[in-house]
Amino acid sequence: MARRPLPRILSTGSAQIARGRELARTAADSATDVLHPLISITRGLRRLAAAGRRKWADTPQDRRGPLLFLAASVVLVVALMPYGPLLAVITLMAAAAWQGREQRRPAETDGPDESQSQRLRSLYEALVPYFSLAGDPSPLYAHGGEWEKAFPAYEFDGSGRITHLVIRYPAYFTDGEIDSRTRIEQLLHAKSGRGREYHFAWDEESNRLTVTVLPPLPTDIAAQRFVTAPGETVLGFTDPTQVRRTLPLTHGEERRDVPPVVWRTGVRSTEPHLLVMGQPGSGTTSLLRCIALQAVQHGDVVIIEGGTGEYACLTGREGVLAVECGLAGALATLEWAAHETERRLIAANRARQAGHPPPEDTRRPLWILLDRPSAFAHLAAADGRTDPQSLLQGPLRHGRAANVTVVVADQFDNAEALSDAVRQHTRARVVLGPATAEQLAGVLGALPVTTPAVDVPPGRGYARLGAGMVHRLQVPSTPDPYDEETSDADREAVLALLPPRTTPADARPAEGEPADADAAEPFGADPHGARPVVLEKEPVTTERAPVDMTKQPAGQDGAEAEPVSAKAVPAEAP
Repeated sequence: MARRPLPRILSTGSAQIARGRELARTAADSATDVLHPLISITRGLRRLAAAGRRKWADTPQDRRGPLLFLAASVVLVVALMPYGPLLAVITLMAAAAWQGREQRRPAETDGPDESQSQRLRSLYEALVPYFSLAGDPSPLYAHGGEWEKAFPAYEFDGSGRITHLVIRYPAYFTDGEIDSRTRIEQLLHAKSGRGREYHFAWDEESNRLTVTVLPPLPTDIAAQRFVTAPGETVLGFTDPTQVRRTLPLTHGEERRDVPPVVWRTGVRSTEPHLLVMGQPGSGTTSLLRCIALQAVQHGDVVIIEGGTGEYACLTGREGVLAVECGLAGALATLEWAAHETERRLIAANRARQAGHPPPEDTRRPLWILLDRPSAFAHLAAADGRTDPQSLLQGPLRHGRAANVTVVVADQFDNAEALSDAVRQHTRARVVLGPATAEQLAGVLGALPVTTPAVDVPPGRGYARLGAGMVHRLQVPSTPDPYDEETSDADREAVLALLPPRTTPADARPAEGEPADADAAEPFGADPHGARPVVLEKEPVTTERAPVDMTKQPAGQDGAEAEPVSAKAVPAEAP
């Protein structure tokens, strides 16, 4: 049976279909070129309409009426103007054409340039001895290997230095050991460029290390009245990535928000006492002065300094009970503080047993600030007297329940002279000035996740509150206003924070005499709270038995203890 040939249309249909598709494509391209202005204008009108709808949706209900009236007024004015509608249409078409234009995206760079690639390759080669193992079948790090697999993300600044880098490392690297991590951090700090501070974020689950360059902390923040609640003390300022809170600050006419390091004290505090360590000139005294200016707003302050004489501006101020720089005065003041702590505990306990709230004088905070107490240890040993630090056992151990806070500041050279009670009960720690890794770990209990700065300004260091993370810290500038080298701006800032001077009881003016200008209203004192206490100090003799904070039965040592020489005489309310 002979086969019939296929129809001509079926045999040549494929060629005709292909030719028809090409003609249709050409016609469509030609129409697109001809109608391109119309397409652009249509796209622009659609974008303008969408923008108008968003603007109308964002407009509050009470403003939509005035907005409609304004739009109607504009349309009416344009309609009444000569050639107004024509000009309005031309303007609308021009705006639509501009909005509907095709925006060209900037050409994306394929990768780093030659100098940046060389920097990344040298960093990769430096990490090979630390991230490679001889028995690894497919090593991620090898001499002459591909650095692109090890560095998935990187950023450079205008000078070609690394600002952000993500590093992959093998799973067998001991990233849980501090020594191994410290070696990598020191290497990256040296290879990425010294003179900057780096933040290292170790992700042990995904075996990634993120290196970020940190901006320098501001050093131009002066002491001022911080917006805090009672029981909160600002130690300084840190990075915005480490805290979730900011404080509004003033710097001249400038207003800005800076993240603070806030230390919370009081009955519910987990870190009721503070220890500050540093080198000479690192700003430890400035920090204690800043704490004292904040503490006098809501409490009473007792200052004991080891002969520095930089707290004279606080002598005789409202809320400052005593400023002592001698051994006899320090012993008398700390002995009174120990008995005051016991008195508060007994009064609060009796009130709770009776079902009453604690007395008002036991709820007013009492701050004990000691600057360089190690200086008194040598003097007390040479004179055969009691070390003043031994009188801190009661305030340190029971200070949280009695609303008593102890702040101790000393230098690294005298760290061994600190008592065991100070080391044990001061869980909030601050280190200022240059310090080695051993010193930081010894005081803070952990190493910071940032590299130390090369040039350390005064008041710069690290802070750790209890078992929390280590924060970078910059203490607000609080110099001695009586120092000749203090600038006028800093001097005025500190003097503005000082509370008014108090008038002694025996120096009050008689009736009809004008009062002293310095005798102003109490600074931040509660009218129903406890009044300041005047310490009448007597010289402490060597025959006096040291105060023992351990509870013993009466008459155990043969004779009762002598009365305390530091008498707490409450000042009468005017």
